[in-house]
Amino acid sequence: MSFKIIVDSCCDLTPAMLRSGCFVSVPLTIRVGDTVVTDDASFDQAALLWRMKESEKAPSSACPSPAQYLDAMECGADDIYVVTLSALLSGSHNSAAQARAMYLEEHPDARVHIFNSCSASSGEVLTALKIQELASSGKDFETVVSRTSRYINEMQTLFVLENLDNLRKNGRLTRLQSIVTDTLKIKLLMGSTPEGEICKRGQALSMKQALGKMISMMASDEKHAGRTLCITHCNCLERAFYLKEQALKSCRFHDVIICETGGISTVYANDGGIVAAY
Repeated sequence: MSFKIIVDSCCDLTPAMLRSGCFVSVPLTIRVGDTVVTDDASFDQAALLWRMKESEKAPSSACPSPAQYLDAMECGADDIYVVTLSALLSGSHNSAAQARAMYLEEHPDARVHIFNSCSASSGEVLTALKIQELASSGKDFETVVSRTSRYINEMQTLFVLENLDNLRKNGRLTRLQSIVTDTLKIKLLMGSTPEGEICKRGQALSMKQALGKMISMMASDEKHAGRTLCITHCNCLERAFYLKEQALKSCRFHDVIICETGGISTVYANDGGIVAAY
């Protein structure tokens, strides 16, 4: 059976992963001031970082339309899997679900499943790779869906941001958190709830300390053993390699992969941000 994995562009797959032919990326769009950026192969990270820094207003994003997802589903594959960023953070999941309903009207026997990653960036990457692993090994549609759904439920996402400007501008930090982090230059260790909302997991006085806390949290979680760690960085490859080195020393991950933020992840991670999922 042929299969295709459709992801939204918050899934920060590497160029090599995208060249495998298994994946189709459906872009979100970003607005910074009067400029609209499409989060596709034309994305220029340096230009977006500069525009965000210069803008007094928060950047905004728009999810793909159902029509864009519908176009991606017209790929001729027997089994179609879709991975979206957390349904609590974006309308991308809802658009994909609408597209699925329309697609099934014309193809009533088609097999299409929409996965809410309850995460973003690194978490979406791991979800997409899990689907690829299962489907490539010949697992049937129902097995791929059930095992991937269990994988999502067990997945953990953590992130540390160097720059909190965009979270602050978008109202994703409370007023008290904004005052404290501004005054004391505190680095917040953040994560996602099982439902896919952003939550605070800790804090530190420096990025290095925050990454150390992240590693300690991973090492104390027995479920990390044998899993893959995905580290996604925003313009800080050296920091990503440092985290990988420390993870390999302290944890029992089967593998560690490093990705770079695309447009949507760049908006929220901002310059120097690190997102990790396992």
